[in-house]
Amino acid sequence: MWPEPVSLAGEHVRLEPLDPAHAPDLKTASADGALHRLWYTWVPAPDDMEADIQRRLSLQAAGTMLPFTVMTPDGTPVGMTTYMNIDAANRRLEIGSTWYRKAVQRGPLNTEAKLLLLSHAFDTLDCIAVEFRTHFMNQQSRAAIERLGAKLDGVLRSHMQGPNGALRDTAVYSVIAAEWPTVRTNLTHKLTAPRD
Repeated sequence: MWPEPVSLAGEHVRLEPLDPAHAPDLKTASADGALHRLWYTWVPAPDDMEADIQRRLSLQAAGTMLPFTVMTPDGTPVGMTTYMNIDAANRRLEIGSTWYRKAVQRGPLNTEAKLLLLSHAFDTLDCIAVEFRTHFMNQQSRAAIERLGAKLDGVLRSHMQGPNGALRDTAVYSVIAAEWPTVRTNLTHKLTAPRD
């Protein structure tokens, strides 16, 4: 299996292999800010959490996803993220299906989570490229991806059909191996610089 399950930890966040035991805290996290009601992204509703965990674990068993529970340093689950669309032959993957409870958004948690995931992808897995994809209309997500230092590859128009039947244009970003040292420096600076 590539990549294999792994735990990653920093000062502001822990990423642990997703486990069904995390469901109760993830239900609470999903309810914070009613994230599941956003039309331009998909976050599991509290009542759908167990099914979403099983979906992600099934994709892991198939070799196309490696799901993580995002936790605070004390071990409280506050969201989920994944390596997905895994292409082992070409050493490419996407970081996606990410969501965090409202209370931890716009802080250092996301920056450090992405630094940990990108570090593991480039420094341990020897990835050639790491992608990020989001709904074209999800301006918060697009701005966060751009702040990481990822570059826009393009927009896949009418790429997917959403749960409500609306067609989604998908903005595709990536970081390639040659850009990783600069992106790492940028993310490390963001974590150590004073916040506004």
